[in-house]
Amino acid sequence: MAEELLEGTVQNLLDQETLKWVFVGGKGGVGKTTCSSILSILLSRVRSSVLIISTDPAHNLSDAFQQRFTKAPTLVNGFSNLYAMEVDPTVENEEVGEGMDGLFSELANAIPGIDEAMSFAEMLKLVQTMDYSVIVFDTAPTGHTLRLLQFPSTLEKGLSKIMSLKSRFGGVLSQVTRMFGVDDEFGEDAILGRLEGMRDVIEQVNRQFKDPDLTTFVCVCIPEFLSLYETERLVQELTKFEIDTHNIIINQVIYNDEDVESKLLKARMRMQQKYLDQFYMLYDDFHITKLPLLPQEVTGVEALKDFSGNFVSPYEPATSRDSVEDLERKISTLKQQLNDAEAELDRIRKGKQKA
Repeated sequence: MAEELLEGTVQNLLDQETLKWVFVGGKGGVGKTTCSSILSILLSRVRSSVLIISTDPAHNLSDAFQQRFTKAPTLVNGFSNLYAMEVDPTVENEEVGEGMDGLFSELANAIPGIDEAMSFAEMLKLVQTMDYSVIVFDTAPTGHTLRLLQFPSTLEKGLSKIMSLKSRFGGVLSQVTRMFGVDDEFGEDAILGRLEGMRDVIEQVNRQFKDPDLTTFVCVCIPEFLSLYETERLVQELTKFEIDTHNIIINQVIYNDEDVESKLLKARMRMQQKYLDQFYMLYDDFHITKLPLLPQEVTGVEALKDFSGNFVSPYEPATSRDSVEDLERKISTLKQQLNDAEAELDRIRKGKQKA
């Protein structure tokens, strides 16, 4: 079983033709954007149309593809069926905030996350009308991601709370919004209408997110304690929300590609191996994909395409591909190091005898 896990790839995601939503998330700085970008490229080879959406306020998607993206889907350079867009729920809702100056605005904002949830629902409503074959979400760091997954239930709670307030204080609210001079467009009835109009979208999305045939979550991490901890927290939360997850990508793995002389690198490799063992022990039924740490960033379409090979066939360190000449050279180096060490030992012993 362990050998099988060591050969993990994301091929299962490419083969699952029913997938509609693919979320990619994890702790900040583990390479989520690179992984989600490459997943979208791989999916574009087997699907009719792919949309990748960044919901991370940092918006690294433009950097990854080296192309400017906005809140409208834009065709990625070099592709005929891959689109990208960057959305920021907090910014999106500022436009709504300008008109909602009345008492009703305060009531709506009293429900934690309702503003982001409304923007997210509107974005999903827009996306669903576009009819993409599959949508990849490059999500913000773990905390934001968990909030995003709670949006459907947040909206449900918000809607029922506001509706109960409406039934109790409806007349008063109308009078107050008129008294404050709030336009009909931003008045209480208009906002309630928007919330009610989203109910179908919320229910549909909620059902789809909980359907393993339609939705999956890919956890990206690095072989370090904090990342392992965040991944475990994320997997537990996903299970609580009934969202399928069976793929983990472990990024920035140091392989013994060449003669590693650095004591620091050797120490890091030993430390990483300890956490890699823990990942395999905790997630023995997951598809685990290991990616090598590179000396340079993976940016630009060509670099992303080159690196994508490691997602569908396991990375082979140079040591496993050595030629006879390479091995002979390494043996010669080791012999020289051994001779040097023996000479140093003799020198130390002679020094002690004189003392």
